[in-house]
Amino acid sequence: MTIFIDENTKVIVQGMTGSEGTKHTRRMIASGTKIVGGVTPGKGGLEVEIEGKKLPVFNSVKEAVAATGATASVVFVPPKFAKAAVVDAIDAELPLVVVITEGIPVHDTAAFFAYSQEKGKTRIIGPNCPGLISPGKCNIGITPSDITGPGKIGLVSKSGTLTYQMMYELRDIGFTTAVGIGGDPIIGTTHIDCLRAFQDDPNTEAIVMIGEIGGDAEERAATFIKEYVTKPVVGYVAGFTAPEGKTMGHAGAIVSGSSGTAEAKKVALEAAGVKVGKTPSETARLLRGILKA
Repeated sequence: MTIFIDENTKVIVQGMTGSEGTKHTRRMIASGTKIVGGVTPGKGGLEVEIEGKKLPVFNSVKEAVAATGATASVVFVPPKFAKAAVVDAIDAELPLVVVITEGIPVHDTAAFFAYSQEKGKTRIIGPNCPGLISPGKCNIGITPSDITGPGKIGLVSKSGTLTYQMMYELRDIGFTTAVGIGGDPIIGTTHIDCLRAFQDDPNTEAIVMIGEIGGDAEERAATFIKEYVTKPVVGYVAGFTAPEGKTMGHAGAIVSGSSGTAEAKKVALEAAGVKVGKTPSETARLLRGILKA
């Protein structure tokens, strides 16, 4: 089993006719994802050929869902149009919307996330994330599909680059699903959401959790692990050497005083029984050792 997606997931690409949308649609199709169409307002009725597939373009997500039976969307639209795109997908009651776009204003993310919660039909992953992949079954977003295969590890990560590195480090074991949740201050799916899903998935035998400085998401995840998760969890927190008061990479990665430091997160995770590596490679070795034991 996998979490959130599988080989039957039908995906539409919002912004498919743009350069980024076209490029990554090609990559997703090549990795086996069932892309069934795209959405670009004002371009409905067009047909685009990508990787030998003729894909219809629709003016709205609701039209696309009615015509294709899509169950998920991936958003590759510029930041100023992202809120409208996500609201369009929520109104169409899509079960899953993956928002890749970086640089969306926080108040826009807050608005569409609150709207999704109000409607109660749509899970949002992101924004500012690489998406998620169940190797060999479905890849929604920008994660490289050739660095690992299917296996028994679940991965949840704030960082796209560290997602790819960890998948490569543990490629000999493989993954059920790897989820890049994004590093913005407000995100639609959290560490805890993924930890719960991996705990409930019978094919996931161990979990890797990657966090970073800023906020208290990792501390809250540690509390959840202690109360709910019985599978082995290893962790890595990026930013042990980050200077205080400086935003590092992601908009949510900022430390004030002792709050949100990598060390504080490490302490909280270890208190919950999570082994924490100082580097991605050490984290991979910890997990490999647990599985061998």
